[in-house]
Amino acid sequence: MDSGTKLDADKQGERIDATEYRRIIGRLRYLLHTRLDLSFVVGMASRFMEKPTVKNLKVAKQIMRYLKGTLGLGLVYTQEKKEEVLVGYTDSDVGGDLVGRRSTGGMAFYLNDSPVTWSSHKEKTVALSSCEAEFLAATVAAKQAIWLRNLLSELTATQPKTVTMFVNNNSAIALMKNPVFHGRSKHIDIKYHFIRECVERGQIVVKRVSTSEQKSDSLTKALLAVKLGVMRHLLGVRELEVHQA
Repeated sequence: MDSGTKLDADKQGERIDATEYRRIIGRLRYLLHTRLDLSFVVGMASRFMEKPTVKNLKVAKQIMRYLKGTLGLGLVYTQEKKEEVLVGYTDSDVGGDLVGRRSTGGMAFYLNDSPVTWSSHKEKTVALSSCEAEFLAATVAAKQAIWLRNLLSELTATQPKTVTMFVNNNSAIALMKNPVFHGRSKHIDIKYHFIRECVERGQIVVKRVSTSEQKSDSLTKALLAVKLGVMRHLLGVRELEVHQA
């Protein structure tokens, strides 16, 4: 999928066989279990399975061509004897969905630098600014962080540890840390203020990260090939070593 490409409903486009399109997307979605770098484009293509067009099929074929050239990529996990550290990265675009103008949020969580869970998803509410979009995405990620925190505590028989979440929007970070109900947040649904409570309780610590080091950046938008390669490596998708028998 070309950088900056945004799909719409393409209501005037030529229709194609929906069953075949769904079969292709279903197979691509299966690959998301080990290919974080496909999360955004496959998620975008999945939004048009009801009435797919030639334009949608073209994007699906672009994804398959990309896969053909990157067959050796996957996730690498290493055994490390050190304290388990859980961190998360969350990001969002602003109104990237041309149909409902909702933003696309992305999150990725790592245990000792190894990816354990990730997603690229369309937000349920329209955001009015980049600050709000990042705030909404971070709240969704916070729920995942708490679940992972408790799961890790059960598996290791230790006290739950604070989860660090990295965000690259200063205004959104300020909104998460500031319990005051003011103009920038008074219209936001109460449920999205869950992250503030997590921060106040010490369950989550929110820190700033530069855009160049924001691992979830590629989960919210299509990137140029060169930058995609850099972000892919940052996500943890690497060239796998094949050992001959």
